[in-house]
Amino acid sequence: MADQVELSSPPFDSVSQVRFSPTNPDHLLVSAWDTTVRFYDVATNEQKAKFDHRAAVLSCLFGDSTHAYSGCLDTGVRELDLTTERVTSLGQHSNSVSALSYAREINALISGSWDQSLRFWDPRTPKAEVSDHTLPERVYHMDVVNNTLVVSMASRLFHIYDVRRMSEPAQTRESSLKFMTRSLACMADGQGYAIGSVEGRIGVEYFDPSPEIQDKKYAFKCHRQNIEDVDHVWPVNALAFHPVHNTFASAGSDGTVSIWDHKVKKRLRQYPKYASAIPSIAFNCDGTRLAVGVSYTWDEGDEGLKKEGGTVRAVWVRKVGDEVKVRDFFLAQFLSIY
Repeated sequence: MADQVELSSPPFDSVSQVRFSPTNPDHLLVSAWDTTVRFYDVATNEQKAKFDHRAAVLSCLFGDSTHAYSGCLDTGVRELDLTTERVTSLGQHSNSVSALSYAREINALISGSWDQSLRFWDPRTPKAEVSDHTLPERVYHMDVVNNTLVVSMASRLFHIYDVRRMSEPAQTRESSLKFMTRSLACMADGQGYAIGSVEGRIGVEYFDPSPEIQDKKYAFKCHRQNIEDVDHVWPVNALAFHPVHNTFASAGSDGTVSIWDHKVKKRLRQYPKYASAIPSIAFNCDGTRLAVGVSYTWDEGDEGLKKEGGTVRAVWVRKVGDEVKVRDFFLAQFLSIY
């Protein structure tokens, strides 16, 4: 397809995360259950480096143009030198590292773990670990915008922090969705965040605790299809906000990616279905591309693996255009609604 390219040298097992560089629109990281993090130049469709680990890699991200980080099933947090391909251990949690974020305002790497803690790291110092913060539950997902860190945990709990004052959360919330949180992304404009659940719903939330702003939050059904009078529901595995237009993309185990304008509550576009589930998506820093990780997510166990698409492992990079732009409200009336 002319509007997207499939990356060569994909992982040998399921994709866990795709992450673009915050400064280079062509540089992409892909972590996977095959114990690797792969570094690509998507403009040339070239794998520039591959970093082997001792266990599955659950999360990855860029620090700067030459360094990246990985969080692993084996509890380790590691720094990856993109130039020399050297792997350096920064430290460990006492359980698997499920999520990584980078607070650029304070230049800190943040790791979240199933050991019910957050840890802050400064890789430039001899003792990289800066602080350790205990949480009431296991960390599932994290995202940061400006100085605001949102942490999604088991039991549908959320903590919202100011990363400059980690002594206690600024806000503690319970998910507005009834089932387990599967995805989280902060709005590009810093006003709030979106969450997705295992039962095909997305919630749109706002940071400002005032009643008039909280009245704006809402949830809607998505990634569902009626097949022969049976309502099929798929998990919302990934969310990503566009860095320029503040619209957002959602991806599910149904193999589809949709673009939404949360302000007017409209779907702007649904891309053609991919060959398997989509565990992770990411926009690049200038908003011209969307990376789509495609692989089985084990929602249906071994039975699901036997179905068509169960062994697909691919990373697609799609060019995006006007479909991600905020539309005129009256034009939006003609678009598909929730």
